[in-house]
Amino acid sequence: MARLAALTSLALLCSVMISCHADGYGYYPSPTPASAPTPTPSGAGLAVGFYSYACPNAEAIVRGVVTKAVQQNPGVGAGLIRMLFHDCFVQGCDGSVLLDPTPANPQPEKLSPPNFPSLRGFEVIDAAKAALEAACPGTVSCADVVAFAGRDASAVLSGGRADFAMPAGRRDGRVSLSSEALQNLPPPSFNLSQLAASFAAKGLGVDDLVVLSGAHTVGRSHCSSFVRDGRLNESTSDMNPALAASLRQQCPANATTDNTVVQDVVTPDALDNQYYKNVLARNVLFTSDAALLKSGQTAASVVLNAFVPGLWEQKFKAAMVKMASIEVKTGTNGEIRTNCRVVN
Repeated sequence: MARLAALTSLALLCSVMISCHADGYGYYPSPTPASAPTPTPSGAGLAVGFYSYACPNAEAIVRGVVTKAVQQNPGVGAGLIRMLFHDCFVQGCDGSVLLDPTPANPQPEKLSPPNFPSLRGFEVIDAAKAALEAACPGTVSCADVVAFAGRDASAVLSGGRADFAMPAGRRDGRVSLSSEALQNLPPPSFNLSQLAASFAAKGLGVDDLVVLSGAHTVGRSHCSSFVRDGRLNESTSDMNPALAASLRQQCPANATTDNTVVQDVVTPDALDNQYYKNVLARNVLFTSDAALLKSGQTAASVVLNAFVPGLWEQKFKAAMVKMASIEVKTGTNGEIRTNCRVVN
């Protein structure tokens, strides 16, 4: 209780000061392969309503496909939000995560351990793209479909509280390498300094890190994502003992299959701020989740997001737009795929 009181006091101080400035974490850019198109600065060339004239119903078409899919299976919505994150952190937001293996490239991003077999929602992107090609052939990029789908899944899972305008105009990339997914996607075992450096390399700050981590309020996780990090170890883990005991039953040590469990035991299918209450109660799965209490700045943000009504949703909307602008390819820098699974 004393720790929570201290965190709350710090959070209130931050709120009075409007914002708590990020610490000076380093910037570690990832190398860009020589064969990759040169990315534009983050967000350059994007605009809200980009398809207003070329394909007026583009966003409505995507939203219709996504809404139907997420209403049938909320887990697909969590997958689409995660897909946007995994696409943007590797080669920028260019649809490279969608590319299937080929004889020339047998190990694309989608087959990398961070994505396979856990990443899902590809069939929703395919359906949306097929509908767009029928309405406006060769007009809407797969990268924009991923961005719209992440936005629309957020809107459905939040009951409209996290709905927002998503700028568009991205072009699709032609480079997709499993090794780059491993290099750029932060694993759930990362500590706070590693997470901050990973986000800084993409132009995102510590507050973006805290806010985007809130997406762990929906979806499921494979047991292997936290068991191998010792999160269920009774003698060393800081996880709530009751949750740890429940997870040991769902993720037995002698299991022959990699079971999945919900990430938010309170509201598993709702995109809301429950995640932050779970962090404070130590009811979170990953080392990266628990790490948010390891500094005063991030802990204060956790408290604010947990207890200020509507604050997290507002921050989440802005952070999603910022993330979806990472190293985008626009204009003649990239292509518009006819089939999202293969380059033209």
